[in-house]
Amino acid sequence: MKNANDALKGRVFEVSLADLQKDEDHAFRKVKLRVDEVQGNNCLTNFHGLDFTSDKLRSLVRKWQSLIEANVTVKTTDDYLLRLFAIAFTKKRPNQIKKTTYAQSSQIRAIRKKMVEIIQREAASCNLSQLTTKLIPEVIGREIEKATGGIYPLQNVHIRKVKLLKQPKFDLGALLNLHGESSTDESGQKVEREFKETVLETV
Repeated sequence: MKNANDALKGRVFEVSLADLQKDEDHAFRKVKLRVDEVQGNNCLTNFHGLDFTSDKLRSLVRKWQSLIEANVTVKTTDDYLLRLFAIAFTKKRPNQIKKTTYAQSSQIRAIRKKMVEIIQREAASCNLSQLTTKLIPEVIGREIEKATGGIYPLQNVHIRKVKLLKQPKFDLGALLNLHGESSTDESGQKVEREFKETVLETV
């Protein structure tokens, strides 16, 4: 028979990153969190996806520049299969007078290739928790900007969306470690030691 806890498990909630980080600078990012376990009044969640708000995406698109997009499917070291969507825009070269900053199709292909290489390298070399810490400060975006500077200068390079395609088998221990909680065995040992100490004091 199903209970209320079972009804909550697997449910996905979408929250603003600004609320989680208590920083309005991250208000344009939406994070999806999936409930994997329920303990009392607490729902233990895991990362399920990331997206930009539509108004942020519209604000990035401007005239006189080229838009470059790339998407990569990668597997993290802890066997999460993700698809990452990147977005980038060209900008004026130093001392450029011309108003437009359109990149040639060959340059766009070269930039997209670099974007794919960097995303694969950065995402495949870490676990899901480490990857999420790279997404918030735009570590991958800055790497792409540096690597493609010789092809064409870029600005507003972002991982605009992360989609979870496949996840490994549920592991309660890994989820508890993610939330900084100890396992039941450790808490049992602590209670046992405290009990022995109190007995010694009474004797």
